[in-house]
Amino acid sequence: MVNRRNFIKKSSLGLGFFALPVSAKFMFAEKYISKRPASAQRKFTSEAVEKTIKNIKKSIADEELAWMFENCFPNTLDTTVKFYQKNNKPYTYVITGDIDAMWLRDSSAQIYPYLSLANEDEKLKILLKGVVNKQVECVLLDPYANAFYDDASKISEWKDDSTDMKPGIHERKWEVDSLCYVMRLSYNYWKITGDPSVFDADWKRAMLLILQTFKEQQRKDSKGPYKFQRSNGNPLDTQFGGGYGNPTKKVGLIHSMFRPSDDATFYPFLISSNMFAVVSLRQIAEVFSTVLKDKNFSVQFKNLANEVNEAIQKYAVLNHSEAGKIYALEIDGFGNALFMDDANVPNLLSIPYLGYASKEDEVYKNTRKFSLSNANPWFSSGKFAKGIGGPHIGEHKIWPLGLIMQALTTDNDEEIIYCLKTIKGTHAGTGFIHESFDVDNPKDYTRSWFAWANTLFGELILHLYKTKPEILKTKF
Repeated sequence: MVNRRNFIKKSSLGLGFFALPVSAKFMFAEKYISKRPASAQRKFTSEAVEKTIKNIKKSIADEELAWMFENCFPNTLDTTVKFYQKNNKPYTYVITGDIDAMWLRDSSAQIYPYLSLANEDEKLKILLKGVVNKQVECVLLDPYANAFYDDASKISEWKDDSTDMKPGIHERKWEVDSLCYVMRLSYNYWKITGDPSVFDADWKRAMLLILQTFKEQQRKDSKGPYKFQRSNGNPLDTQFGGGYGNPTKKVGLIHSMFRPSDDATFYPFLISSNMFAVVSLRQIAEVFSTVLKDKNFSVQFKNLANEVNEAIQKYAVLNHSEAGKIYALEIDGFGNALFMDDANVPNLLSIPYLGYASKEDEVYKNTRKFSLSNANPWFSSGKFAKGIGGPHIGEHKIWPLGLIMQALTTDNDEEIIYCLKTIKGTHAGTGFIHESFDVDNPKDYTRSWFAWANTLFGELILHLYKTKPEILKTKF
């Protein structure tokens, strides 16, 4: 058996972060012409975003990295947003990129980095408020759906799924994190802009529906109203047990039938998403208490957060044979657990990014070492990169989302530089961030237009500009 000391030595954290076996730089011509749409073809332009791009580009010494930032950071605004007014309210429909549908998770993450600029640009602020309003509309349509259309007459390719599909829904995979992202966005919109006007009657109804949905999915009294099965032959696209998932012991955790990758959970208690729920429920409790002056519902949100948190600490902290005491990704409450990590956020790697625990938390530090090691079955290493992937695409593929989150959850300069160097060396000459790529061949990638990954990369550069500007002065 490998002991914990040897495990740490064997993990990627002990190997040195500059260890790319083969340089990827030779693969691509160094031509750094902007890949953004022409100004007249952009969906939305923000003066504050344009000013930020110019300022940060000047501070990035590596020309290729600066070019990627210029392409990626505004990609959501350039290509994915549709803004309109309805009933005297702004609405913003945000597609994920190459799929014409609005994921609650993706749309939140795509526009999240622009929140810090909202007070500098009124047009941008209204656009962001429109995303909150649109997400509220989606939740009120169906809190169990993960992706929606702006046109209710559009027919989904998943219309025959065995679940309660409604007009306007693209896909109805129940994912706890989808609703957490909705809460996170509206809360942080208010905290950053100081504008409480988003907390109107519709918003309040949506939040109470989220509270109801989370309680339903604790399944204390019944299996609840949601079930899902799909007959396309892909086991990651459907669920066990007649659509309700594998059996669980009801311990207070919230069941999630799918992960943020849109893959089916094996054990229904997805711990990273339950952690996200704890943070988000507490945030909404603050809104109900501070803004709405509704102590009754504030206490209900807070109590659910505390119940879920206690269950996480009691049931999800387990001893791994190599890594020691860590968080499992999925559990069933009976003692069974799935020890792995997936690159999609929320994952175990992202715990401090979500605000659930500190980077210095001992269980998190053990978990992080596990996630970034060969003990994690979805960690891959090859000629050009090493990092976390997931079953959604398969073996030998890693996700830049994982590399970006790795950099966002460390203060280690060497590790951050490794992540930047790897991201720069594996974009296959496109200047954009992909969903995944092969560790031995970066030209073998999935999704050339994946706005979530593009904007999260922009968020990383923005973060480094504010916290570690000296790193951006490095040429890789």
